[in-house]
Amino acid sequence: MNKKTVMRPVGMPQSVSSPVVTPIMPSVVYASATPDSLDDQYEGRVHGYTYAREGHPNADVLAQRIDALEGADGGIVVGSGMAAVTAVVMGLLQSGDHIVGGDQLYGRSLRLMKEDLPRLGIETSLADPTNSAAMEAAIQPNTKLILIELVSNPTIRIADLDGIAAVCKARGILLAVDNTFTTPLAVKPLERGADIVIHSVTKLMAGHSDVTLGYVVANTAALNERLHTFAVTTGLTASPFDCWLAERGLLSFELRFERAQENATKLASYLAGHPKVKRVLYPTRVDHPDASRAQAVFQGVGCNMVSFELHGTRPEANAFTLGAENLAFAPTLGDVGTTLSHPPSSSHRALTEAERAAIGITEGFFRVSVGLERIDDLIAEFERGLAAV
Repeated sequence: MNKKTVMRPVGMPQSVSSPVVTPIMPSVVYASATPDSLDDQYEGRVHGYTYAREGHPNADVLAQRIDALEGADGGIVVGSGMAAVTAVVMGLLQSGDHIVGGDQLYGRSLRLMKEDLPRLGIETSLADPTNSAAMEAAIQPNTKLILIELVSNPTIRIADLDGIAAVCKARGILLAVDNTFTTPLAVKPLERGADIVIHSVTKLMAGHSDVTLGYVVANTAALNERLHTFAVTTGLTASPFDCWLAERGLLSFELRFERAQENATKLASYLAGHPKVKRVLYPTRVDHPDASRAQAVFQGVGCNMVSFELHGTRPEANAFTLGAENLAFAPTLGDVGTTLSHPPSSSHRALTEAERAAIGITEGFFRVSVGLERIDDLIAEFERGLAAV
């Protein structure tokens, strides 16, 4: 019996209609007609796909959707939020350069600044991002980049974005802003002077704790090309399936953002009035240390993150999480369900106790990623946790 071997891919079936939902396209490789047509793709005369590490349709669709949210063009999607941070600091800097980072960056970003970049010959300094004068004082003659989080993780401090952007512009230094906590629904950093915007798409954008992705975009095509080249070379590739899930998550992003920040505002008010709570941090509260800046930058919009500190130390922290048994105690944020994080035992465990204390993180400190539950149910669960303290 003769068997016919299919030597070439048959491609997508032809149809006069088009899919409403973006198809998942997991192909690792793409076939071209001739060497000349492959040259045309690599040299930019036509658009096409070659090898998934260099780009694939699902990543491009997702990047274009986030570009639209940020008012940007040419962003790339990578394998995680830290991959996006890495693409910026290692794709744009070289040995002998200097970077200034906010002193309350995410724990892994701090480790990158303190341990990994110096061993590669990139000098680093940390300064208070709520004070543009402090950031400027940390600048050296070889400073090429400043990296800040607009809202710090987990202390919810608000960076002086406008002041730092003015300093960077005057000194010819690039400014990269991690906009994960606030998202472009609260503020678009490129419109306020930033050169680069970073997101952990894993968080509120995708929103269901089933995706690990990052995104980065710059304000010039030349910078975007450098970021893309580094990401391709080092294999920071995003999964097509994760990109597809994140695109689906974006369809409900605005609705989720509004509900989550409404819940967060109410939860912060409840916690602030509880006798077992020492302090509460939420951007729209008048008792927030950066309240006036938060109002100026966000114009009344908050975020879904609330941090608070219990009266007590580790035993009280353990009691609280055990009492609030229906809240997921997990080091993540942006899920449809509320999650609790304890920075001393998770994101900031690599810091010494003194280093954590210097930025206001004690053993009684919690970060809450507020979800979409009915607010009465959510407060009742916190009440059970606090009653156990």
